[in-house]
Amino acid sequence: MDSRSSRGAGWLAFSAVALTIGGIFAAIDGMVAVYRSTFFAQDAVFVFSDLNTWGWVIFGLGVTAIVSGLTVLSGSQIARWFGVLVAGAGALGQMLFVQAYPLWSLMITAVYFLAIYGLLAYGGRESAASAASSYDEIGESQGTLDEPSTPTTISDVTARKQRAA
Repeated sequence: MDSRSSRGAGWLAFSAVALTIGGIFAAIDGMVAVYRSTFFAQDAVFVFSDLNTWGWVIFGLGVTAIVSGLTVLSGSQIARWFGVLVAGAGALGQMLFVQAYPLWSLMITAVYFLAIYGLLAYGGRESAASAASSYDEIGESQGTLDEPSTPTTISDVTARKQRAA
């Protein structure tokens, strides 16, 4: 395993954990906004609606982030893109909720942005180099007695196909 794929696996795990923890924080933040609104700034002016509505919105986004963080651990590409979508929506929701408790909302937004970075930068399919190295290993293990086991390149595969035909 090369260093890029191991680094990518670490970032994927980090992103899943960050998304889950950010979702837990957001769910707690939403419940506090709904049930103990005196904790937040009293003179906050929201883009639309009131603190109670935003509390439920943030709670819903938090629960969705928890679920998507846990599904990212499965390694599925659909789960990864769902995590990016949910983290983006959660960051946007926190930015619209920033009037109620600014520092906390900005910290949760930063956690979501780190999760997005990890999911987008390191969550893709195998790089071409790691795919080629895994193909080389397969080619070496399937070598025959009359052919030496050397690393396989595209020209070697083309020559083998021409000889076989």
